[in-house]
Amino acid sequence: MIVLDATIVNIALPSAQEDLGISDGNRQWVITAYTLAFGGLLLLGGRIGDLFGRKRTFTIGLLGFALASALGGVATEPWMLFAARALQGAFGAVLAPSALSLLSNTFSDPKERATAFGIFGALAGGGAAIGLIMGGLLTEYLNWRWCLFVNIPIAVGAALGAFSVLQRDHIAKHHRVKLDLPGAALGCGGLLAIVYGTSEAVSRGWGDWLVLTCLFGGAALLAVFVLFERRTDHPLLPLHLVRDRNRGGGAISVGMAMVGMFGLFLFLTYYMQVVKGYSPVMAGVSFLPMTAAIVISATGIAANLMTRVPSRNLVVPGLLLAAGGMAWLTQMDVSSPYATMVLPSELLLGFGMGLVFMPSMSLATLGVAPNETGAASAIINSAQQVGGSVGVALLNTIAASATATWLATQSAAADPLVQKQGAVHGYAVATVVAMGILLVAAVIAFLMIDHKPEPGEAAEGAESAARAVA
Repeated sequence: MIVLDATIVNIALPSAQEDLGISDGNRQWVITAYTLAFGGLLLLGGRIGDLFGRKRTFTIGLLGFALASALGGVATEPWMLFAARALQGAFGAVLAPSALSLLSNTFSDPKERATAFGIFGALAGGGAAIGLIMGGLLTEYLNWRWCLFVNIPIAVGAALGAFSVLQRDHIAKHHRVKLDLPGAALGCGGLLAIVYGTSEAVSRGWGDWLVLTCLFGGAALLAVFVLFERRTDHPLLPLHLVRDRNRGGGAISVGMAMVGMFGLFLFLTYYMQVVKGYSPVMAGVSFLPMTAAIVISATGIAANLMTRVPSRNLVVPGLLLAAGGMAWLTQMDVSSPYATMVLPSELLLGFGMGLVFMPSMSLATLGVAPNETGAASAIINSAQQVGGSVGVALLNTIAASATATWLATQSAAADPLVQKQGAVHGYAVATVVAMGILLVAAVIAFLMIDHKPEPGEAAEGAESAARAVA
């Protein structure tokens, strides 16, 4: 549900924009408000789960998500939809780390852990594509508002199941530590400034004073955040978690992979509907092969190999496969057939992402003390959501700038065919950048990740579980 909501409104966005009168300059905030609130608050959400118990925060996150979805579904003004999407992201930031923590603490046996995280990784990767399919179906046959209403029965049903099935893990007040609210403000503020500055570069240009102020100001806030976390007694982000090379390498790999993946969703959605003339449903269905590839790769390949081969031997080839998919798309033009251009790139990206997601998510919480699994879970989730936010803003800016520059050189720029050619040219330029990001991620993963499966991990997981009970 969480990952689905990052993309389900993509295909519904033209309908929602027309219905609520959202300007072209502001329409991106329907997506960015969600991913930014999610990514910016994940560290705080993970810490709340560590302090107040994951069952409680998981259930509250589900019910809050349902409420925010209902508010967005009945929105009558653009600001109402933006606010509801941000509220969805905020409750998702409480929900996601709790889910991953519950998974990590439940499965300690390496084989069971591999299967569980394989399923989790497949959902994390495939949920985005499923969101595009559901968005198309709901928009075409019902209404764009159902892209938000659909969360209500899912969330309420999951909350009832969690209340009856999950074991109570409430933490007594005298065992809790203070929340690092200044750290949350610094971290979230820095991320917000960077994403806002990147998105404003579309209309203002990279040299504009507001864009530069946001980018440098956001970087400065994040630097202060790191310094503050080193000195506070109760850090929102325990820096020793990030300094672990496997955890850090996995988070960087996922974050940079999501830059490419979310960029691909954005470009292919518009390519299918605007350039090729696909209906919303057909545009969504066109992503099915990538969804299938992610599921097969994560659950059928990565889950079976995770306990046998070093994690680097899965993550690095996965990033290279994804980069190969991007390289294929750089040859795209207005007349490119789906079967020979889009389909092969989707399959390469899907198989690659499945190999990246599952081992990276397992590394996120491997060997972490039970009272810090929420914070550790939030690191990988933050990388995923922030990577998606920055990816959409950055690649959209690059594509729009490349399109405008190309059209400026054309004498018949007003011709619809020429405009489509300009749009595809912009997509291709941004895809080259996404390919480069994935290649850099592969190098970083190769240098940082050195985890090898060992029989002792089962004993370590059992010991962690025993400490949690004690």
